Amino acid sequence: MVVVFAELSNGSFKKAAFEAVSYASKVAASMGTQVCAVVLGEASDVTVLGNYGASKIVQVLDARLNHLEAKAYAKAISDIAAQENAQVVVFSNNITAKAVAPRVAARLKAGLVAGAISLPDTSNGFVVKKSVFAGKAFALVSVKSAIKVISITPNSFPVEKSDAQTSVASQSVDFAANDFSVKVESVNKVSGIVPLSEAELVVSGGRGLKGPENWGILEDLAKSVGATLACSRPVADSHWRPHHEHVGQTGGTIRPNLYLAVGISGAIQHLAGVNSSKTIVVINKDPEAPFFKAADYGVLGDAFEIVPKLTAAFNKFKAAQNA
Repeated sequence: MVVVFAELSNGSFKKAAFEAVSYASKVAASMGTQVCAVVLGEASDVTVLGNYGASKIVQVLDARLNHLEAKAYAKAISDIAAQENAQVVVFSNNITAKAVAPRVAARLKAGLVAGAISLPDTSNGFVVKKSVFAGKAFALVSVKSAIKVISITPNSFPVEKSDAQTSVASQSVDFAANDFSVKVESVNKVSGIVPLSEAELVVSGGRGLKGPENWGILEDLAKSVGATLACSRPVADSHWRPHHEHVGQTGGTIRPNLYLAVGISGAIQHLAGVNSSKTIVVINKDPEAPFFKAADYGVLGDAFEIVPKLTAAFNKFKAAQNA
């Protein structure tokens, strides 16, 4: 059995959960087994996971699990994995997985590969490919333990629908008192936008925009292409933009299909968070900007002239498509 943790966000599933279940279903198919999805907390509809390959869904209906508690999550997932005789346990490599997956691996005496970017190669053992050195290289990790734990890099594996038949079972877990040692006073989440970790299109700005009052041109561009906004660290540190938009070595690490950087020089700390993007487009008026060396496409020129023209071109294209 392949067990996959399908994480909830405010009682519903996001793209990362479907991506993890789709990945798990491919792994299960290669091993000739099935997928059991684990859901922790209260959800509006868990059966939707069957559309992505989960043949069995085990839900732990405990309101205390509606918010992340790493020890409790690890206990529940490892107990269910042991019960299901899991050979592989799959996570999405996000903040939750970074807190929970190592604990699960320790409980199951399992090898852990964090940040996988492809399906495991089972032709000669169990080998998983992952990115290393901030995306500058790849490593092939051979996992020899009886149980394997894998966390997949978000947006590295396509979400695929399945016609699998699924069943849902509720389960209780015998938690200890100290499994819930963290008290959640409040939760503040950004709403109404696609999170950067899940965004396929990202428009990002740097100090080249000169101030927060000029961010409107990026907002218009992002809106025209349906992208999520991001920024470099100096921008966030200067409070031009909120810190949840900061990407880079000390911010978020993203892997969108398109990363459009405007007025960002491309320091190595920034590149560490974005160089796994499938396509990088850079707009900068400095021909010596390091970002041009990492870009797939570069536009040399003034952002205040180019970005509005680019937005107008996108809007014209969309209008023609909808005509």
